[in-house]
Amino acid sequence: MSCILHIETSTSACSVAVSEDGQNVFRKEDLNGPSHATLLGLFVDEALSFADSHAMPLDAVAVSCGPGSYTGLRIGVSMAKGICYGRNLKLIGLPTLEVMCVPILLYHDELPDDALLCPMIDARRMEVYAAIYDRALQPVKAISADIIDENSYREHLEQRPIYFFGNGAGKCKEKLTHPNAHFIDNIHPLAANMFPLAEKAIAQQDFKDVAYIEPFYLKEFVAGTPKKLV
Repeated sequence: MSCILHIETSTSACSVAVSEDGQNVFRKEDLNGPSHATLLGLFVDEALSFADSHAMPLDAVAVSCGPGSYTGLRIGVSMAKGICYGRNLKLIGLPTLEVMCVPILLYHDELPDDALLCPMIDARRMEVYAAIYDRALQPVKAISADIIDENSYREHLEQRPIYFFGNGAGKCKEKLTHPNAHFIDNIHPLAANMFPLAEKAIAQQDFKDVAYIEPFYLKEFVAGTPKKLV
């Protein structure tokens, strides 16, 4: 098992955690942002001081890579790269929407076996960044920017129950009224939930190139020209 520093800044929440042997041993988070530029450095300093004072040599840094806020992702990824360069550590990049699924899988045992998970990050108006996963985190619908209306995800809702969550889900409740549509409140992408995915990445030796890693910004193509949405 490993000792990993986790950084999550993809939404208004700012959070940092340290895990050792698959257990969180340190966490710091603020849900009242966005305040990443002010808080992230302080949180990381506390986390590194905690690890150093407890003789926990870090093996890697895991960072949430989006989709999400352009500024937040830039701040988080830049911080992660700097720590990896300074301490000669491996870098793990995790999809934000998968990170959001972790607390559902860990703490919501009441979900049926055939449930699908749809994490949503708020964009503008009725737009969300979303994907659909099964309970093994295999993608059923790839990550995309979706404009929500009464027919959204109907193909999947006709077949299986879907649980919607994240800061984009609340505004969709009036539109997604199919009997198979369910909503779970108060789910945020947090560093403390990153450790299962980070441990899996280490086991698979799935590391990112520190020099070239870029956050995942959703794009739309207008006349063949990519345009950043966030």
